[in-house]
Amino acid sequence: MAINAAIFEKGYTYEQYQELVSHLTQEGKTSGTDQSEALIEYTKLNEQRMHRAAKTFKLQDETVAALRRIERPQYWVVLAEAWCGDAALNLPHIAAMAASNPNIQLRILLRDEHLPLTDQYLTNGGRAIPKLIAFDAETMDEQFQWGPRPAAAQQIVLDWKAAGGTDTNEKAVKVQKWYAKDRGKTIQEEFTVISNP
Repeated sequence: MAINAAIFEKGYTYEQYQELVSHLTQEGKTSGTDQSEALIEYTKLNEQRMHRAAKTFKLQDETVAALRRIERPQYWVVLAEAWCGDAALNLPHIAAMAASNPNIQLRILLRDEHLPLTDQYLTNGGRAIPKLIAFDAETMDEQFQWGPRPAAAQQIVLDWKAAGGTDTNEKAVKVQKWYAKDRGKTIQEEFTVISNP
């Protein structure tokens, strides 16, 4: 399954995705088929995280300058789910970066509704999200990929796994602390590099 304009248009804008998460929270639900109490609680928490991440995020001049060098229209497709903490913490930054250049259109697809596509963009064999894939809007040629989290946060997860970590709450706390301290600086640095190969 390849991305095409029709699939792209079925995706949520960031504003629509925010509304979806809010609606799910009000209904005591989450996205996807797993409606466990834990994932529903994560969804509630993620609604707050998205608001907080958007408030504390400052788009750097260097990032804007780099993204404005994208002269051909691009589609940015992000695979995500409402229960995913990394999606909640990164999507506000991705949305702000996309909005800085009118040549960039962003859409969010729910991972579990698009598994054939997701399975083309695995991370270490897993369906890790969020996963962003940028395409040329006319040719649909892939331009770059990013995800599921900034490299420094990903290293925390890899180190935790290598140490035989089993307490996912411990991992989550370590990653959350990193995000709180970083405030979207690293993701901007990474996009400054990958968006202009």
